[in-house]
Amino acid sequence: MENVLRPLIVVGGSVVLTLLIGWATDLLLRKADARHGETPLWGLLRRGRIPYQLVLCTALLRGSYDSAQVLEEHRVGIGQILTLVLIGSTAWLVIRIAAAVVETTYTRYARVHRDPARVRRVRTQVTLITRVVAAVVGVVAVAAMLLTFPAMRAAGASLLASAGILGIVAGVAAQSTLSNMFAGLQIAFGDMVRIGDTVVVDGEWGTVEEITLTFLTVRTWDERRITMPVSYFTSKPFENWSRGGAQMTGIVYWHLDHSAPLDLMRERLRDILRECPAWDGRACDLSVTDSTASTLQVRALVTAKDADDIWQVRVTVREQMIGWLATNHPYALPRVNTADASLPPGIPAPVRSSDGPPPRRAHEPPRTGR
Repeated sequence: MENVLRPLIVVGGSVVLTLLIGWATDLLLRKADARHGETPLWGLLRRGRIPYQLVLCTALLRGSYDSAQVLEEHRVGIGQILTLVLIGSTAWLVIRIAAAVVETTYTRYARVHRDPARVRRVRTQVTLITRVVAAVVGVVAVAAMLLTFPAMRAAGASLLASAGILGIVAGVAAQSTLSNMFAGLQIAFGDMVRIGDTVVVDGEWGTVEEITLTFLTVRTWDERRITMPVSYFTSKPFENWSRGGAQMTGIVYWHLDHSAPLDLMRERLRDILRECPAWDGRACDLSVTDSTASTLQVRALVTAKDADDIWQVRVTVREQMIGWLATNHPYALPRVNTADASLPPGIPAPVRSSDGPPPRRAHEPPRTGR
C-alpha cells in the first residue's frame, strides 16, 4: 500500500500544488492589471503562465522524485529528462518576461512622445532587442542542456582547444549571415530605416513591415511582400520618404493647349484643395514649366502630411482638374491641329479648284510631272 500511495502523493501533490500556485499567481496578475490599467505589464506577464506552471511542476517533481521510489532502475534517465525540461521551461519563461518588460517600456514611451518618427525608431529597436534576448537565452539554454551530459563536459577541453580554428572556419562559412546580423544591429541603432517608414527600393514603393537581424520585409501598395537582406540597406542607396519628417510635396503635370486659362486654373486648384481633406494647407502652386509646338506643360505643387495623403491629393487634383477643363474649357485640352497654316502678310491665299490642283503662285517654281 505504501508503494502505491507514495508515488501518488509525490506526483499528485506536485501537480496539485502547481495548479494552486499558478491559479493564485494568475489571480494576482488579473487584479494588478485591473488596478493599473495604464500599464500593460501585468496583462503581458499573464502570457507566461504556461511556462511558469511548467517550471513549478518540473522543479517539484525533480526535487521529490527520489522520495517517490518509482522506476528506480531508470532514476538517472528520468532525472536527466526532468532537468532538461526544467532548463527549457525556464528559458521559455525568461523570454516571456523579457518580452513583457520590453513591450511595456515601448508602450509607455509611445504614450509620452507624439513624434511618429521617434516612436517608429524605438519600435524597431525594441523588436530587434527582443529577438536578440530570445536568441541569447536560447543559446544559453541549449548550452546548459548539453553540459548536463558527462560526455559533453569531458569534450569541453578539446572544444576550447580548437575554438580558434573553428571560429575562423565558421566566420568564413557564415560571412554573409554575420554581415546581415551586424547590418540588422546597425539599422536598429543607426536610425537608417524603421518599422512603418515609407521607402522606395529597386523602383518599388512600400512600407517597412518587419525588421529582423537578417532580413527586412517591405509591404508594397498592392499588398505584395518584398523580403530583402538587411545588408542591402547598408550597402546600396534607397529612398526613405519618412526620414526627417513625414511631410511631403507632390507634383501633378498636365499637357494642355496654349490657350489654357491659367489664372482660372489657379483658382480652381485652390478650390479643389480646400475640399480635399488630405491636403495639409502648407502650400499650393500652379506654373507653366515647359512648352512645345502644340502643348504647354503645366505643373501643380501640392503638400500633405505623409506619403499616403500626398498620393490621394495628387490623384484628386489630377482627376477634378481634367474634368473641370473638359466641362468648362474644352478648348484648353490638347488636340491635333488640322487647319491650314497662316501665310505671311502680302501673300494671297491659294484658290482651290475642284477640277484640278490649286493654281501656281508667282514665287513657286513650275510643277513638272511625268
